[in-house]
Parts: sequence; structure tokens; C-alpha cells
Amino acid sequence: MKNTLFDFISKYVSLTEDEKNAILSLDLFRSVKKGTALLKEGQKSQDSYFVLKGCIRIYYIIDGEEKTTAFYTEMDALTPHCVINKAPSEYFISCVEDSILTVSNSDMEAEINSKFPKFEIMCRKLSEELLAKQQMDFDEFKTSSPEQRYLNLIQKRPDLIQRVPQHQLASYLGIKPQSLSRLRARILGK
Repeated sequence: MKNTLFDFISKYVSLTEDEKNAILSLDLFRSVKKGTALLKEGQKSQDSYFVLKGCIRIYYIIDGEEKTTAFYTEMDALTPHCVINKAPSEYFISCVEDSILTVSNSDMEAEINSKFPKFEIMCRKLSEELLAKQQMDFDEFKTSSPEQRYLNLIQKRPDLIQRVPQHQLASYLGIKPQSLSRLRARILGK
């Protein structure tokens, strides 16, 4: 898994052996079982995640119903809002699959950034990319019908169809599971 992480980082900055060893010394890697809650509503956290293998999701519980807002899979990074604003979380993060993650916190990141300033540049570039992607995803969601959202999902993230339970996928698309079943049947019938 360390090579997977280093390959990802090398898309942004080149690493020396000293830099690789410094990263490995942080003990970042965690194996997490399916169903594990990484964060619960009301908890505070300093942890940021990078998915090397597996799938995690963000969801809210509103009026007793789960509302999934995001899935993070291989090579996706997630820093929960509560880490930035130092307030209790408003949502849950849990593992949809057995996952291998890197888990870091702001102290670890500050230590690495002070020793190796190029990591700060990499983090800035990554943050800019993530912000742009989230804005595009949000705009696409707000301006499309449920059918178009599903078709976009098939095109852009087809792996989720097989990896995620239907009720979570339906919630992510902003529809009920029964509506997703009808939508799938209608699309297959075309």
C-alpha cells in the first residue's frame, strides 16, 4: 500500500528516499472493517483520510433517515468539516467496505510540511483540485434530474453501482430505493 500512496504523491511532487521514510515513520496506514464508524455526529475529530483501498461514505441522519452525500473510493482524500472548524461533526463517516486508509492529523501534517515544504505545495494543489471537483459535482447534482444523475453515475463512477448498497446509492442520488429500482428498469428497457 505504501507504493500506492507514493505513486499518488508523485503525480504532484517527486519524493526522495528521506521523504518517503519520513512519511512511513508517521504510521499512517489503517485497515478498517466494513461498517466501522470513523466519525459520528456530535464528535470532534482531527483526522483526515486518504482511501488506498475500499469505500467510505458521508451521511446525515435527518428525521430518522440516512441521507448519503458522498462516497470516497481509491485515491480520494477527505478532511471532515469538523477538523477545519474545530466544532462537533454534523454528519457520520463510515466504511462501506473493508478499507485501507491513511489517517493523518494537522500535527502530523505540520511536522512533515516544516521538514519538507514541498508537501505544503502538494496539499495546496490537491485541495484546489478537490474544491473544483466538488463544485462541479454540486452544480451537476443541482441542475440534473434523478435519471440524469443516475446516468452520470454510470458514466463517471460505475464501480459504485456494484460496491454500494442500493438504499445508500438511492439516497446519494436524492431518491427513494423504490424510485431507483423503477429508474433502473426504465433505463434497461430502453
